[in-house]
Formats: sequence, structure tokens, C-alpha cells
Amino acid sequence: MSGSGAAGASGSPAPPAQEEGMTWWYRWLCRLSGVLGAISCAISGLFSCITIYPLKIAAGVWMIMNAFVLLLCEAPFCCQFVEFANTVAEKVDGLRSWQKALFYCGMAVVPIIMSLSLTTLLGNAIAFATGVLYGLSALGKKGDAISYARIQQQRQQADEEKLAETLEGEL
Repeated sequence: MSGSGAAGASGSPAPPAQEEGMTWWYRWLCRLSGVLGAISCAISGLFSCITIYPLKIAAGVWMIMNAFVLLLCEAPFCCQFVEFANTVAEKVDGLRSWQKALFYCGMAVVPIIMSLSLTTLLGNAIAFATGVLYGLSALGKKGDAISYARIQQQRQQADEEKLAETLEGEL
């Protein structure tokens, strides 16, 4: 909450995706994965509902709700008939990548727990992959070798200085 005060005073806040260093193509990859995950969830959810087993029906309904939420969050232009679509999309864009990752992966795991079948696994795989992509973006970019070597050298010098101080203190 402390970071939103300065951004809110200047107008519209910058999305955290840019603060976290997500490139434009990775952001679009995450969005495309979310849309494809929504489509696969919706189709698999419909197929899961065609049964007499109540848990499979519940898993299918959950998958259809997942599809709606994914489309609402990742592609609000697909939900123009919903009045609050842009508001929800703006709030979701305000979330950090790790929060989106937890939300999307959690949504995808629930139907699998309800009814473990090939339909639920395949239907939620892309939605889960969307959460994994957001989780990977939350980890950040891999550091280069020069920066890593510099950090290791600084640690080694600090350790040598501590050892020298300890030895001088004993003498």
C-alpha cells in the first residue's frame, strides 16, 4: 500500500509488470496463454458437465467459471457485455506477478482435486501454465556472470577481513 500513494498522485499508476521488468513480448505471451487457457477450460468444462457424477459436474462448472475469470482478467475486450470488466482488469493489472501466479495456479488446481480425470488435467493445463509464466516473471531476470563474479569477490573479501580481525584479536 505504501507504493500506491506516490503513483496515485501523478494520475494513473504504472502497471507492476513494467516495474518488475517484464518485456512487452513476455507480457503478451502471458496474456495469450491466459486466453488459450480460458478457451481450453471452457471446452473441457462443457465436456466435464456431460455426466451423471456430481463431482465431475462441479469440476466442470468450476472450469467454466475459471474460463470466465481468465478472460475477464487477461482479455477484458472479450467481455464487453460485462459492465465491470475494465474495472476488474485494471485491478488485476495492479497485482504483482507472484499474486497472479498464485491466483491462476490455485484456480486451475481446484477442479483437478475435485475430479482427477484426463479432461480436467488437459483443460486446466494451459491455465496452470499461465500461472507458471507469471510466477517465472516474478522471479526476475537471471543475473549476468560479471555481476555474479563481483558479488562473490566482495563476499570473499569480507570473509577474509573478518578472518583477519579474528586472528588479530586472538594474538
